[in-house]
Amino acid sequence: MTDAVPEDPHLEAGRLLFAAEWNFITAAPTIEFLPPMTGVEIALAGRSNVGKSSLVNALTGRKALARTSVTPGRTQELIFFRMGPQLTLVDMPGYGFAKAPKEKVEAWTETIRAYLRGRVNLARVFVLIDSRHGIKPVDEEIMTLLDKAAVSYAVVLTKADQVKPTDFAARMEETQARIRKRPAAF
Repeated sequence: MTDAVPEDPHLEAGRLLFAAEWNFITAAPTIEFLPPMTGVEIALAGRSNVGKSSLVNALTGRKALARTSVTPGRTQELIFFRMGPQLTLVDMPGYGFAKAPKEKVEAWTETIRAYLRGRVNLARVFVLIDSRHGIKPVDEEIMTLLDKAAVSYAVVLTKADQVKPTDFAARMEETQARIRKRPAAF
């Protein structure tokens, strides 16, 4: 008898998918610059410095595919990364506070909203929430937009390593209770 846990075939399929070669496609400052729709798109949304670009790098196994920064507002365009013709990851600018001119933040916020409302091949959005702070009103606004647009999304708690396990468990429970009421969340 061994203590080995049987490998979940879904986990292996996911590992193989993200082990493929990922490439930068384009940075779209506005909707007019979006690349042609190809395959399925998955977008990462969240407040500034929540870990969207870091998640792109972790998923793809490439430390510098997406630029990361400690400065809020470094990502100022929709950044598209593609794995073959079938899957595209979209690293979105953060919403909320950013070290950038107000007009620029307003412009990219409108680009985010337009993209989330109208991209036909957008299959899923992962809304990243900093587990130290929980869901903020600006996160609620994005989730409401996704609910109204009938875009399926899931919430991902980030920075769990910076929270005590008991506090994280409470944050997880609170988050699950809040998203349970939302029609497009899963």
